[in-house]
Amino acid sequence: MSGMAAPPGPDTPDREPVWLDVPFAEKDSAKAAGARWDPAARLWYAPAPSEQVRRWIRVPDPLPGEDRQFGAGLFVDLIPQSCWFTNVRSCVAPADWHRLRKMVYRRAGQQCELCGSKVRLEAHERWAFDNATGTQRLVRLTCLCRACHAATHFGLAQLQGRGEQARAHLMTVNSWTGSQADDHIAEAFMLWRHRSRFAWELDLSILTLAGIELLHPPPAGPSRIDAAQREVANDPKWTSSTGIGR
Repeated sequence: MSGMAAPPGPDTPDREPVWLDVPFAEKDSAKAAGARWDPAARLWYAPAPSEQVRRWIRVPDPLPGEDRQFGAGLFVDLIPQSCWFTNVRSCVAPADWHRLRKMVYRRAGQQCELCGSKVRLEAHERWAFDNATGTQRLVRLTCLCRACHAATHFGLAQLQGRGEQARAHLMTVNSWTGSQADDHIAEAFMLWRHRSRFAWELDLSILTLAGIELLHPPPAGPSRIDAAQREVANDPKWTSSTGIGR
């Protein structure tokens, strides 16, 4: 949207406006802070940057240090048990998560980056795991439809009774046979079990470098693993057949 002309008005004759991502529930607060609505672009903007509207200013695209080629394609990408409850959404304020999602959807053209669907879009995180440093580093954010997201989090799809649909979608998008899909899923769970043996420190530097303030996730180590194990023990849906919780 950087090439969009400024909305007309005496206070912004030659100045590019500051475009904002304002949640609907916060529109009145944004207006009180000086934000304005451009009916032609159907976007909120501020005539100039200010501390009052900082929380809604669009995050940079790409995020600083983001690698948009990392983790390309549709594959089962299981989060280690020791990393549960530490996704990006749990580590940032709701307004910042809204800004991140909006950026991800906007740059993807409001469609899934894997299959092209425009229905029920969701933001997904791609992580790199450094065995030498014990670091779980956020590398990129990507736009997925719910079907591709379910196939990516295949273990969760199984728990929700959507395992067969997720497997079928994995096969369709990748043009795989059933045996190819099953081999891939088995390898993904093998890697998941290995990574789940260790505690991982989060590296969310691509967010902090974009000016996003982090909330404090559960620390790496026994506290996070214990929390995951209590969730497994207290909920019968978490069965050993999924490979989760072992």
